[in-house]
Amino acid sequence: MCGIALIVSGVRFDLPSSAINDSTPHSLRSVSDQQLVFSIDDIEAALRRRGPDSLGTKKLFLQLGISCSPNPEIVSFADGKEAVQSGECCCHRGGDEGSCGFALANGRTDGLQSYFAELHFFGATLQLRGMSPIVQPLLDSSGNILVYNGEIFGGIHIGSDENDAEVLLRALKGCCSCNTHLDKRSCHCDKSGKSSVVDILSRIRGPWAVIYWQDSSRTLWFGRDAFGRRSLLVHWPTVEDSRFMLSSVSPISSVDQSSDLEAEHGTTSLKFWEELPCGIYSMTVDARNVDGCLVAEVKKHEWADAVLKNLIKWERACVEPGPEELHTSRCKMLVAQHGVQSAYSNILPSDSGSIQAPVLVPAETALISLRESVRRRSSLHTVFQADTCGVEKQLVPVAILFSGGLDSMILAALLNECLDPRYEIDLLNVSFDGESAPDRISAKAGVKELRRIAPSRKWKLVEIDSDLSTLTFETKHVMSLISPSNTYMDLNIGIALWLAAGGDGWVYEENSHSNYEGYRRVRYRSKARILLVGSGADEQCAGYGRHRTKYRHGSWLGLHEEMKLDMQRIWKRNLGRDDRCIADNGKEARFPFLDEDVIKVFLDIPLWEVTDLDKPSGAGDKKVLREVAQLLGLYEAASLPKRAIQFGSRIARESNRKNFGSNRAANQASAGSVVIHTKSGLN
Repeated sequence: MCGIALIVSGVRFDLPSSAINDSTPHSLRSVSDQQLVFSIDDIEAALRRRGPDSLGTKKLFLQLGISCSPNPEIVSFADGKEAVQSGECCCHRGGDEGSCGFALANGRTDGLQSYFAELHFFGATLQLRGMSPIVQPLLDSSGNILVYNGEIFGGIHIGSDENDAEVLLRALKGCCSCNTHLDKRSCHCDKSGKSSVVDILSRIRGPWAVIYWQDSSRTLWFGRDAFGRRSLLVHWPTVEDSRFMLSSVSPISSVDQSSDLEAEHGTTSLKFWEELPCGIYSMTVDARNVDGCLVAEVKKHEWADAVLKNLIKWERACVEPGPEELHTSRCKMLVAQHGVQSAYSNILPSDSGSIQAPVLVPAETALISLRESVRRRSSLHTVFQADTCGVEKQLVPVAILFSGGLDSMILAALLNECLDPRYEIDLLNVSFDGESAPDRISAKAGVKELRRIAPSRKWKLVEIDSDLSTLTFETKHVMSLISPSNTYMDLNIGIALWLAAGGDGWVYEENSHSNYEGYRRVRYRSKARILLVGSGADEQCAGYGRHRTKYRHGSWLGLHEEMKLDMQRIWKRNLGRDDRCIADNGKEARFPFLDEDVIKVFLDIPLWEVTDLDKPSGAGDKKVLREVAQLLGLYEAASLPKRAIQFGSRIARESNRKNFGSNRAANQASAGSVVIHTKSGLN
């Protein structure tokens, strides 16, 4: 997990949908302190919480009409930060010197104020891979600059001792720079074995957000993975602030200064930050001879990977069952509920009477895919060993955000299968009602069941207790993390995730015993830097109440369309917010249910095998996952109903009482969509 950011100033943007309409050229505007809604120190502090191992910055300057040398120079400043002065004048492109659109500076640090454009890169790193310590931004010998936040689980080979950001930079360095992405022309570089930047980024399997300067084409590339599993916020240039900005997270002060723009009826007329929609973008900088400005054209690109395109469309081949198919499916579920643990041994006769090979039922196919997904996300790569935080020195390298519910129980059982037996597993559970919260009750029951199926593993239930009335400073901090989301529901979820990911709670001294009575609770803080989270399970397996409503009103097709909508907006409604709240603790969230292969497997399963909403809650919803739990021996967990974290932890109840006086008043106010008015403070 890393924190990345970019600030571009002195460039006029060609944005068809932009509100920019100012007679003063943006490239000539000075960036004053009054324009800043946050300082550089603010953004560095916010990023450093995500990437505590290192923090670096680099500045790239672009200027008009100065002769240049062919190679980039690096100028060191007194504060230890670096500025990369770059550009290509026409004397290196066959043009006339003096009419050049760009120039590489001559290396002098005096007169820096004369530069027309500045690109300021920031990178904070939580290093989980690589033998040597790295400091972002990364710079290669060709003048390319990369800041990367993500993990590469497939698509590009990463050795066990390699760092994925460094491998990605090497791959991007070999990309073509013919700028065919600007128009409809075809690229001929593939004949010489070169890939495009879009090709490389489309290959990545795993969560990522990236900012990359390709020096040879004067193009800035940025974007996030197809499902938005890593946060990347954007500030598009406006009349009030002409800079273009990207950041993993919003500094606190930018939330404070934009909060007075909230409208009366729960909408916002302007937000400083937006969630960048998933995809790959390019910003190509060029000179405009008419007014001497540097102009940037922003373009969004199609994914280059056919499999990824199909996953994004989220189309299922088998949506509506025939009567016989539905009857067969329910019979299989009935058999499973009566104790058949696996169908691997099923031998089916063919029409000719011969014996066919064993056939995997959908739950077994899902289990195989989920097990591999957890294995990818729990493999401990060789990591640079600092004095205080080497992975091998940790007894608990991986933890789980744990409610004791169906999804987190499946992840715990699979992690037990994939993680070396010598490691302990922390189960992080948050409660705002002590031992009485539903999630605390189910978590304790879940640990007992896990100890039954894996008695040799040391499970640590970390009980994180909190009182919402005492979290004044913390609440303000989390409000900056959930931004641009700004409802009480988002805040409640954000606080619960932030506290749980922090891992600061209590454990029982004799935690290996199943009986809690008579054992003293002691303070404990989880040191795990990797957190497994169950996001994506409900969207793909019909776990929400609205799915049942859609099924009743629109049958199978209506259900499919609602699930498709959920998956196509999960980046905006859930994942960006969740990533920011968890990563703020210096932890990396990993989402096994949102692995590309897992998504494909779920789509290949007929919808009636995924869920059966004619049955009650806790039985037919998320049917395929309940069968997976049974295959893992988690029979109690297999029958648990869905419960969202804000309700299971009881933070929603406490928030309603605090801000509205009661649950009833909150319901009348439709609290889930009520915008938080921070200028007047929380009630």
